[in-house]
Amino acid sequence: MTFIETKLKGCFIIEPSIFPDERGYFMESFNENTFEKGIGHKVHFVQDNQSFSSKGVLRGLHYQTGIHAQAKLVRVLQGEVLDVAVDIRPDSPTYGQYEAVLLSSENQRQFFVPRGFAHGFLVVSATATFFYKCDNFYNKESEGGILFNDPKIGIDWNFPLEQLLISEKDKVQETLENARKIW
Repeated sequence: MTFIETKLKGCFIIEPSIFPDERGYFMESFNENTFEKGIGHKVHFVQDNQSFSSKGVLRGLHYQTGIHAQAKLVRVLQGEVLDVAVDIRPDSPTYGQYEAVLLSSENQRQFFVPRGFAHGFLVVSATATFFYKCDNFYNKESEGGILFNDPKIGIDWNFPLEQLLISEKDKVQETLENARKIW
């Protein structure tokens, strides 16, 4: 596996080693020792989640606050998504900046989003199955969210906004400036 740190300290794009042959391929999608060495610290994942969505579905930007903050290791099992992490750590030099990564079943890339980031994704293929590991359990009372099109963040979703399929909850999230604080 190759670990590529992004401009957002702590966020990593992970490119697996894939071993193809006439039968298909083999790859190791997660190895705790390799992962912790690659990102430089321990992470203990406690929950796996999976979603299925159609083209144009935008989920996010979500995060958990306080002691319920979550780090996520995300990947696409089928299809293709534009995956986005936004730095919401108040003292970070990259506060309010984002990283966007194309994840697909073709490239098999993964994206590690540490605690202190909002996260969301947009399905750009006909359908997509999205899988993620979390290092903390979900807690409804600790939910936070940021408006997907906050002009101060300026995410380029590279998709016609009128074709987005967004939940009512995500349509009315706060801007970064007014959102619930992470810590």
